[in-house]
Amino acid sequence: MTKLDALRDLLLRAVPALRASPETLSLFVDRGRVAARAGATLSFEYRYTANLVVQDFAGSPDAIIVPVLAWLARHQPELLAKPNGEPITFEAELLDADTLDLSLTIELSERVLVEPLADGTRRITHLTDDADTVDRFDGLCGVDLWQLYLDDTLAAASAHQPPR
Repeated sequence: MTKLDALRDLLLRAVPALRASPETLSLFVDRGRVAARAGATLSFEYRYTANLVVQDFAGSPDAIIVPVLAWLARHQPELLAKPNGEPITFEAELLDADTLDLSLTIELSERVLVEPLADGTRRITHLTDDADTVDRFDGLCGVDLWQLYLDDTLAAASAHQPPR
């Protein structure tokens, strides 16, 4: 699952506590499905529930949620456009006053292009869903946002507005 690899890489770069203890971050695929239709190619789509688990985290959940939202804006942008405004579900276990276990659940998909070649083999290409945007939270996976709203509430903002 290429998206999970990209999400793991981002979190290890963006969250110092995870970079220092990468073994506290686990990613799982639950309820995976393959969507395919009869046609000229064997192209298909992986659809799955990604479960991201961070154990013994001594920071604010915001330190995890903000980079994940920025990642979603680039790699699965339609989740931020959901009518209910809920791209992520989560569970947390408060271990003590300073640490928690956090589990995020995200519905992801990955398109795979399968092309027959003249020699009888097939070329398999994982397509990206990267969104072309104008705004930016610098340093977070190249996502181009300068303000992030959840419902009608400003959740985060960049220090500078992009040129128009």
